[in-house]
Amino acid sequence: MTHFRDEDTLVREIARQLSRFAGDGVRLGVGDDAAIWKPKPGFETILTSDWFLEGSHFLRDKHPADAVGWKCLARATSDIAAMGGEPRCFLLNLALPAVCTEKWLTGFLAGVRHASRFLRCALAGGDTTRSERISISVTVVGEIAAGRAILRIGARPGDLLYVSGTLGEAELGLRLLRKGRGMARSSDRALHKHLYPEPRIALGRWLARRGLASAMMDLSDGLSSDLPRLCRASGVGAKIELGKLPVLRGLNMKQAQLVALHGGDDYELLFAVPPPKAATLPEKFRELRLTQIGQLRAERRIQVVDEDGTAKALTAAGWDPFRQD
Repeated sequence: MTHFRDEDTLVREIARQLSRFAGDGVRLGVGDDAAIWKPKPGFETILTSDWFLEGSHFLRDKHPADAVGWKCLARATSDIAAMGGEPRCFLLNLALPAVCTEKWLTGFLAGVRHASRFLRCALAGGDTTRSERISISVTVVGEIAAGRAILRIGARPGDLLYVSGTLGEAELGLRLLRKGRGMARSSDRALHKHLYPEPRIALGRWLARRGLASAMMDLSDGLSSDLPRLCRASGVGAKIELGKLPVLRGLNMKQAQLVALHGGDDYELLFAVPPPKAATLPEKFRELRLTQIGQLRAERRIQVVDEDGTAKALTAAGWDPFRQD
């Protein structure tokens, strides 16, 4: 266990742990006043940033430090996946209590390092400071071929709505974590998805290269909160069929449908596909299920249709840090 007597030694240790993988395009990384990034010819740059805060996004006594490290980078790169791009490098800003600069930091950096190598996204720089609680801010630089980015705007009435994977797994994992005593262990599938989410970069890139999706975003706050954002951007409404949602097994159907609608942190992709192109979409992409859950329409309302045909307005009840409960 290493003790860091000052900020310089802390920064050197972060660089030692996370600079082992040098990503394409990082001309100058950690060690100077700023990094130098050079995009590939014919590509556009995608920029995104994300907060990961103790108490709001993770619990120090419940979430393993390596899971915090993995997730802070994975969830930020999910925004790159949602546009069909590839992550290239990231900036890590880290505020820590002094008590977390030893064992906790070692585990955290291991998680970031594993995510960095898995995602092929290199550390380019960042900043450190001292704080009473852990605060993490990650900025990711990504790339996509010029003109190929899939935006939230672009969907049209009649387009079919799809989601990847299973919805509600991460929310169930969070519930299991809160019920457990002591530090979480990720043997349960739902708990693993909450702790170590995998951004759907390959799927997003495939959809962009083939020009299949008219609009896309990632599901970070829950379907009921994220779908209205896509619809507003494209100026459309939607009708969702409750019976088509890819729900969890092991829960009764009503509970599974509710958690699929409102559970956050899944980082699956929500995308619209014009009907003529939908015929070319497989049921699975590399073992990842792709499910048609509804259709967009001109009337700017979002409705959920029960199995008996009853339609009701969709209420946004996903994650919202500013909602007054």
